Amino acid sequence: MKMVISYVLTPLFFLFFGLTLVVFQPVQVIARNLFGAKAHDKTVGALNFCLTNCLLILGTRIKYKNFRKLPIDKPVLVISNHQSMWDISPVIWKLRKKRTKYIAKASLAKYIPSISYNLKYGGSVSIDRNDPAGSIEKIKKFAEFIAENKFAICIYPEGTRSRNGKIKPFKSAGIEAILKVIPDINIVPIAIKNTGLIDNEGKFNKKIGIKPTFTMLADRTLDLNNLEAGLEAIRQEIAQTIAN
Repeated sequence: MKMVISYVLTPLFFLFFGLTLVVFQPVQVIARNLFGAKAHDKTVGALNFCLTNCLLILGTRIKYKNFRKLPIDKPVLVISNHQSMWDISPVIWKLRKKRTKYIAKASLAKYIPSISYNLKYGGSVSIDRNDPAGSIEKIKKFAEFIAENKFAICIYPEGTRSRNGKIKPFKSAGIEAILKVIPDINIVPIAIKNTGLIDNEGKFNKKIGIKPTFTMLADRTLDLNNLEAGLEAIRQEIAQTIAN
């Protein structure tokens, strides 16, 4: 029965999801060009609120645990595990007051309504994984921008999605580049659980009734001289959180 309902609801979900992306493309363009970056960021927050709530069509309700106000007067680095594309919108929406920016792969900056426009003009950075040296330089300049504006960065140090929910080893290069520019940046880990189940192993019909959770863990800092150990401690804490 669930499979039948899934085949009925999935096209409806994709319809509303796609329409949301199309509608917010001109909204972003108008906001940015007529009213500036702050207005653009507000439309991005609204976009991600709508994208997140498209999941309600599938009976998916996201639960946020231990989320709190982040400091406005200092930059923040959000470190999270990564299960699916559904990880992104809830975080941007919940952390909208920090005008959260992303480090994204270069392919996302092309041809996707709303998403690509925001990556190009919204203050995030897209990197080419085949150009590690160039990517590190981009991240350093990006970190200077974040430090100046006291925004938040969200990074997925696994480097790719973990579809089975098992957290892969964290890659440190991008975080190291950020810490070299902002050594005292406030680190906020977020543990994401069950978003990968929505994708139904890549099949067209999505699973219905999934209950993802986003859990904000305690703030901390990371020591460049002991970065690998610090990241591994975060990875283990995230793994323990989603296992419970």
